[in-house]
Amino acid sequence: MRTNTLAFLALALLVVGRFADADTYPRQPGVDAQHYVFRVTLADETDEIVSEATVRVRFAKDGVTDVFLDLASAAAGKGMVVSEVTSAGQPVTFAHESNRLRLTLASPSKAGDDVAFFVKYRGVPAAGLRIGPNKYKERTFFSSNWPDKARQWLPMIDHPSDKATGEFIVTAPAHYQVVANGLCVEEADLPGGLRRTHWRQSVPIASWLFNIGVAHFTVHRAGAVKGVPLETWVFTQDRDVGLPAFEVPSRQAIEFFSEHVGPYPYEKVGSVEAAGVGGGMEHASAVFYGEGSVTGRSLVGLVVHELAHSWFGDGVIERDWDDVWLSEGFATYLTLLFTEHVDGRDAFVAGLRRARETVMATEKKLPDAPIVHRNLADMRQVLSSLQYQKGAWVLHMLRGLIGTEQFWTGIRTYYDRYRDANASTDDFRRVMEEVSGTSLSAFLTQWLTRPGEPAFQGTWRYDAAVKKVEIELTQTQPAEPFRLPLEIGLSFPDAAQMRIEKVEITGRQHRFTFAADTQPTSVVLDPNVWALMQPPVFAKRAPAQ
Repeated sequence: MRTNTLAFLALALLVVGRFADADTYPRQPGVDAQHYVFRVTLADETDEIVSEATVRVRFAKDGVTDVFLDLASAAAGKGMVVSEVTSAGQPVTFAHESNRLRLTLASPSKAGDDVAFFVKYRGVPAAGLRIGPNKYKERTFFSSNWPDKARQWLPMIDHPSDKATGEFIVTAPAHYQVVANGLCVEEADLPGGLRRTHWRQSVPIASWLFNIGVAHFTVHRAGAVKGVPLETWVFTQDRDVGLPAFEVPSRQAIEFFSEHVGPYPYEKVGSVEAAGVGGGMEHASAVFYGEGSVTGRSLVGLVVHELAHSWFGDGVIERDWDDVWLSEGFATYLTLLFTEHVDGRDAFVAGLRRARETVMATEKKLPDAPIVHRNLADMRQVLSSLQYQKGAWVLHMLRGLIGTEQFWTGIRTYYDRYRDANASTDDFRRVMEEVSGTSLSAFLTQWLTRPGEPAFQGTWRYDAAVKKVEIELTQTQPAEPFRLPLEIGLSFPDAAQMRIEKVEITGRQHRFTFAADTQPTSVVLDPNVWALMQPPVFAKRAPAQ
């Protein structure tokens, strides 16, 4: 047992330091995107977009000679073709190949300098911007940038580590309405049956969160929630069912998270019915919901999950893709916490149990996969239920470990410290350790970086001679033993409430004894559902013959 403990602590020290900045995206030291302006012209006659972009970057060090933007190259009739790049009115030497736009500076950078590049380009997006019919056979345009497809139609640093503010200036046929991030600052009718719509996002967001939706919408502005405008954009045919389906849970979610986590970070709360989306997509201030979800049934769970991302996944976002659980695990658990608040403990526990079943099913398909990715290179593998449901379970167990009050304090502190910025698992760990006064390295290393969970087999018996309950437990999973606190519930015929005993699991085998004047009617493991473990094989032991 001592050998296992020492090995586990050594692993914790080795792994926790590698939580951050570990995916394979080619970063640019010294280059920081500040602001984007995308001028996009759309047409009904063609899927080609005609675009201009202004990209302003700041240099954090001297001597940078090139700036790289992600932008899809042209191939097989799709992709973007760059015709011109300038800066301060002067031509910029550029090369566009292998989906990277290389901009060569006239002279090496000076730390602190801001430089704006103007990029003129056009093309048919292969992805990133879906152009096609909605369920009513009407032509629509909806961005679909997750996780790294913004580069298919927008020149930018396409990685969550570099947040920026931005603007969309969309020119489209006047029969469409246009929604995007932030606040609408201008609508102007133009000659030729066109309309220009200008949206400005003044809070920095990650690249894939920049979005537009262009369709025949009914737009409803439903006042404010916590001082923030509440807007809903649904297809005109879905007005009667769509508006209440989004607005009621949106208001409830914003109120709950604002009170429990912190202020909503954006300029509006927008719900947008979108074609080409399955479920929801948490674009900052203009969340997209799949058109298939608008059927008249309750959308509370979907809406609450997506709006939870406004705090975690948008407001605070992971520094690299390996830590994507900081988005999805948080949104999943916050949705369960909303359920606990609104519908009570039983509904919350039922959700936890469903999440646990999902985790077990996923791990049968991905037996060697941890929650935190190991230097993720294939973005097709960025998400599974491990980042959602198992990530949520890690937060639930953390809450059980440090207590509900300290858990919420830590969540609020983490949000306040990293709002509008990026964070890593290490950053989250440090905040929760600071608040709770508890070392969490071993706990997070165990649950985030190793696959699987404990499986228990055991028995219990009552020894009337010494008036004690004896329990024997064995961890039966092939992997090394897990360390975790575990509750054991004892029920007695003359007691109104179950008696809870708390033990520490530290090795493969354990024997526990508890004083009891009478024989329990039942003994159960984890009665309050705090432990992520396989369904235990646990029963009363037959008395000795």
